[in-house]
Amino acid sequence: MSGRTQKKAVSRMTEENGKFAVCVLASGSKGNAIYMEAGDTAVLFDAGLSGVELERRMRSRLIEPDRLNAIIVSHEHSDHIRGVGVLARRYDLPVYTTEGTLRAAEKQLGRIDCLHLFECGNIFNVNGLSIHPFSISHDAEDPAGFIVSANGTKVGIATDLGIATGMVKTHLKTCSMLIIEANHDIEMLENGPYPWPLKQRIKSRSGHLSNESARDLVAEILHDDLKHLVLAHLSETNNTPKKALAVISKAVNGHGASITAATQGECGQVFRL
Repeated sequence: MSGRTQKKAVSRMTEENGKFAVCVLASGSKGNAIYMEAGDTAVLFDAGLSGVELERRMRSRLIEPDRLNAIIVSHEHSDHIRGVGVLARRYDLPVYTTEGTLRAAEKQLGRIDCLHLFECGNIFNVNGLSIHPFSISHDAEDPAGFIVSANGTKVGIATDLGIATGMVKTHLKTCSMLIIEANHDIEMLENGPYPWPLKQRIKSRSGHLSNESARDLVAEILHDDLKHLVLAHLSETNNTPKKALAVISKAVNGHGASITAATQGECGQVFRL
C-alpha cells in the first residue's frame, strides 16, 4: 500500500519555511481535529467531524485540504474518527494509529489504503515531523497523547484523559505549546442532566479532566518556554469557556503564556511558533 508523501498545494499559513503552525479545527464531544504544519509537512490529529465540515473549517483558515500528508488517530471514539476514512480516501492519505485502536475503529473507518501502525512510546516520523505517542488514561482500547516536534519546537496534545499520570506530566513539561483537556466544571457535572453512570464515567480515572484537575496539571508542568496553552474538549453541557479560563488562568497568572479555550462550533485561531 502506498500513500501520498509530497504536498499537493502550497499553504498560506506558513509563508516562511520552518514555521510551526497549529490550529484546533474543532474540540468537544461532537468532534475533534487539530491541524499542524511545519515546513513541507501538514497533518491532522484526529478527524472527528464530517469530511465536508473539516474541509470547510480548514479553508476558513486558508488551508487547502490536499496540503495534508497524513491523519494521526488518538483513539477510536467517534468524535475523533468520524471523518478519517472519508478524508483518507478522498486525498489519498496514510492513516497512523495503534493496533488496538484499529481493531476498535475498523468498521467505522472503512477502507484505508495506506495504514501505518505505531506503538505508544515509540517515536515515528511523517516527512520529517517527529511524533512521540504516549499512553493516556482514557476508556478506549489504546489511547494516545502526542508530543510533536519540528525545528526545535514541541507541541503537546493530551485531550482525553481521566488523570494526568507521571508519564504524561514528564512528556508535557518541555513543550512550547500545550493543548490539554479541561472537560467539565465539577458542580455543573454533578448538578447537570447526565445520568448518574455517565457522571461517574466522566469523573473516573479513565474519563475526563475537570477544570480543577487541568489547573493542577498546568501548575505542575509550567515552565519559562511555554508560549501558548489551549484548553480543549470542553463539555457544552457541563462547562463553559468562561469557567474553564477563570479556573486555569490562576495557574498561569503572571507567567506570560497565552491561554485560550477551543470550542466545538468554531475553528480556532492559528498559532505560529
